[in-house]
Amino acid sequence: MSEWRITRLRGKLALTFERDGKRHRYSLGTDNAREALNIAPALYAELTRPTGTRVRDLWTAYCLDKHGKAVLSTMEHTWKALEKRFGDRDGDRITIEDCRAHIAERRAQRTKQCPDGIQDGTIHTELGHLRTVLVWAEEHGIIFKAPKIERPSKPEPMERHLTRDEAHRILAAAKAPHLQTAIHLMLGTAARITALLELKWDRVNFEKKLIHLRNPDDTVKRKGRAIVPINSSLMAALKEARKGALTEYVVEWAGQPVKSLKRSIASAAKAAGLEDVSAHVFRHTAAVWMAEAGIDMEEISQYLGHSNVEITRRVYARYSPDYLRNAASALEMGLYIVPAGTSEPAEKNIN
Repeated sequence: MSEWRITRLRGKLALTFERDGKRHRYSLGTDNAREALNIAPALYAELTRPTGTRVRDLWTAYCLDKHGKAVLSTMEHTWKALEKRFGDRDGDRITIEDCRAHIAERRAQRTKQCPDGIQDGTIHTELGHLRTVLVWAEEHGIIFKAPKIERPSKPEPMERHLTRDEAHRILAAAKAPHLQTAIHLMLGTAARITALLELKWDRVNFEKKLIHLRNPDDTVKRKGRAIVPINSSLMAALKEARKGALTEYVVEWAGQPVKSLKRSIASAAKAAGLEDVSAHVFRHTAAVWMAEAGIDMEEISQYLGHSNVEITRRVYARYSPDYLRNAASALEMGLYIVPAGTSEPAEKNIN
């Protein structure tokens, strides 16, 4: 898929892209940069929309139509897994047998990250993206009917979370200052790791004790990023990190922004004697701790940036100390005790 850019044409801003070895330019009719950026994606999609019904054509058309959505970066990876089997197939002719063959092949495919085979959660996402594209194609009249896409069952929400002791142990094992800062941020904000690695100091308000996780200049539609307060322990960690800051990024290493913490977290977890610790475990841990403290699900949902409190309730309500207590109290009944020397029970009301 060709990339587009904004250039100038006869005094106005223009959409420019390469196609078939030629440069194409189309005036956007404005010299306002923000307005041009709003117009360009739709115009580019219209000008380059594929007309074929093969899955690869539909996939390309969908990505053009959804230009700017954060999910497209994930779809770049899922397409690599789908392309060989589905790329040249007609979109409305995918069968359940095709899906089952993909599931079996992926389950048997072993990688360094997945020595036992690709997990069902990953396969569920891959085929889910395929289904999304085919449904989109049906809605846009490109194919007559989106076929049924069979997927493995969606895995249960992750259970792994850190105890307070484990959190202290991994923090003590994190020798690099940038990892220490990141761990404090992950536990103190419950934010996704991508949001934290993109966080800049101009969105950390020490005076009001707030962190704005969303970048106001970012036009990409991302999963909810909240405005969260800074607690005392996080405040101390951030002030310490600010003293040695060399860049505008909160999490930095050797004067450069950090792209990934996967290896650093794995090394610290190993040194702390812990297993199955990832960046998402810290976010999950923060949510569990809030639920265990009896924090209302609405508040936890806002903290996590969830679009719907039911998502929060489904995963975290069971960790609340009051979970199902009212239901249990409705099932109370008298406690029957058999007095010594008798054969008849005597009721004792315990209410």
